[in-house]
Amino acid sequence: MRSVAEGARRLGAVALGTVTAAVELVFLLVTLPFLGRARVEAAAGRLAGFEAWRLRLDPAELDAMGDGRRVLRYLALRVPVGVLGGLVVLLLVFGLREAARLGASWVAGEAYDGMNPSVPLVAYISVGGLVLLFLALSGVVGVHALERRLARRVLAGDPTVALRRRIAELAESRAGIVAAVDSERRRIERDLHDGLQQRLVALSMLIGRSRRGRPELLDQAHSEAQQALAELREVAWRVYPSGLDSLGLGEALAGVAERSGVPVRVACELPERPPMAVETAAYFVVSEAVTNAAKHAGADAITVDVRMEGTRLVVRVSDDGVGGARLTGGGLSGLRRRVAALDGAFEVVSPPGGPTTVTAEVPCE
Repeated sequence: MRSVAEGARRLGAVALGTVTAAVELVFLLVTLPFLGRARVEAAAGRLAGFEAWRLRLDPAELDAMGDGRRVLRYLALRVPVGVLGGLVVLLLVFGLREAARLGASWVAGEAYDGMNPSVPLVAYISVGGLVLLFLALSGVVGVHALERRLARRVLAGDPTVALRRRIAELAESRAGIVAAVDSERRRIERDLHDGLQQRLVALSMLIGRSRRGRPELLDQAHSEAQQALAELREVAWRVYPSGLDSLGLGEALAGVAERSGVPVRVACELPERPPMAVETAAYFVVSEAVTNAAKHAGADAITVDVRMEGTRLVVRVSDDGVGGARLTGGGLSGLRRRVAALDGAFEVVSPPGGPTTVTAEVPCE
């Protein structure tokens, strides 16, 4: 069924390409005296963009879409290919029509082009028809592949330039990972120094004073010890959530909701567990976004939605706080670098007055 649907899609694309070829031919003839003008090049760019959509080409592959001359050259080269596709589709339609006529004549017992439709005649014509059908379908596949190759050849940039750009992106993401790790280490050090360490010092002093004859301070020391333990557990989870490995993303996010001081509603709908790196990134996106909403946004409610969309894990965290969050902040910029390291996309929409929505999309392939 999948191959049949793909074949029907290609046939539709080639048939539509015949129509667009006629439109593009008229466009080129009408605009021939005005070549070089910005409006003509913009219109040509829109036509080429439609062709890219028709052929299901990734716009990122077509670096020359902004080059008016190359786009016009592509449209001119596309016209004969579109005409060829139209002839192939026309041959296919003609063959199917004749096959239907032959079948109807055979069932009704009527003559077909002056010939009585006997079994040998029908078998003979059927064999020839199957050969022509195979050739027509092969032509559809060939024209579709030729159109995609032509678009990539004319509109795609130099592979060397694309490779250099990809190397630059990888170098930037690697530097971002290093910066994110260093930032996370500094934050952990601050948490340990300013929070847990100070509490343990106070606990030590309380125990020392109680040993000098003030046993009533033992209750306060016990309370300080419980708070220090809670902070130590919180710091440990911020380093890495141990429950993520054994319980999965849904249960780990439920733990984030339980520890939050603001009501958090979690919807985690995943058909199967994503890769560990993706799961970890999703956890930290939710954890940081929930923490920011509780501490800085003054939110009363937070919504977490995690689901698969195609081959990408999409995480959305929304709150009803005051808004105004910026990607330049240490926590959100670190999350963006973490997601970018996995070739993902990270976006924060936070107008003044709210609401704030943090969205991360990470490929799982």
